[in-house]
Amino acid sequence: MTLSTALKTGDLTALPSRRDEDWRWTDLRGLLRTLPPAAPAHDGKIPASPFAGLAETETLFVNGRRVADAEAASGVVALRFVALADKASQGASHSLVVKAGETLVLLESHEGRASGYVSDVLLDIAVGEGAFVERIVLVEDDAEAVNVVTAEVVLAPGARYAQTVLTGGARRQRIETRVNHPGAHAQVRLDGVYLLDGQRHADQTTVVTHAGVDGITSQLTKGMAADQARGVFQGRIVVAQGADQTDARMGHHALILSDKAEIDAKPELLIFADDVSCAHGNTIGALDENALFYAEQRGIPEVEAKAMLTEAFVGEVVDRIEHEGAREIAAAWVAHKLGGVR
Repeated sequence: MTLSTALKTGDLTALPSRRDEDWRWTDLRGLLRTLPPAAPAHDGKIPASPFAGLAETETLFVNGRRVADAEAASGVVALRFVALADKASQGASHSLVVKAGETLVLLESHEGRASGYVSDVLLDIAVGEGAFVERIVLVEDDAEAVNVVTAEVVLAPGARYAQTVLTGGARRQRIETRVNHPGAHAQVRLDGVYLLDGQRHADQTTVVTHAGVDGITSQLTKGMAADQARGVFQGRIVVAQGADQTDARMGHHALILSDKAEIDAKPELLIFADDVSCAHGNTIGALDENALFYAEQRGIPEVEAKAMLTEAFVGEVVDRIEHEGAREIAAAWVAHKLGGVR
């Protein structure tokens, strides 16, 4: 059951619902009573990318249609999905194959320049032996949008894959990443930041399956929910039988800044091997009252103090971005988002 299937067939029963365990906090069937018409082609001006000036080449989808395609799967590549049609549906899919020994920085943006749209994006990423991919995903959806982004990542031995997702949520939003980890000295870093206000919803779901000996996974997600927003984190690390010497660490930490906000978290370790080192941590709480009091005593207004403390809280995730230009844009995005939080 997927949004992609529903958009292709028009069958609303194909939508995932709260009866599906992995979708119980991101119910689409209960939300979407009808599907909007397909988005029309767009031949007008395209807004600038949030990563403008950093990429060497660009692949661009507008209203679900590919209008520019970068042949390169190495270097610094922008991958953009832009919604420019109000109350319309769009679906897109894209595949990337990174050859052995190559390096790719993927600057991926989901840009909601319309209202009330429904979007589904499917990505397939294959990372060759000894290759390195850093994927930075910046999601800026309209408050009334529904958006599902699903990435299937397959690693070869010795590959390295690093990912950071930054999102401000939508009416319903799910950013899902599934990684097939071979062990064999391959390394994975999966990070995320969600900053939610109003009635926005964001679901960051990850599944990493370790299938072989000697693999590493490090995961850190931090978020904030204010007003009536809802944040969802689901992280699952599976260590298959025989995947000995796996080293897997998962952390999710979140702040709730309102009595009406909600954060649902489900970290999971499924371990079927013996000689492993695995751990997960999960904390949800409020801002440190002592730190807030200390800032206010020095003349910093409460709103600014909360923004400053929240920025420092999620800054640990931003600092793990390896590409300097993308890290600076991510830090600026965080500062901008928190400037609007009340």
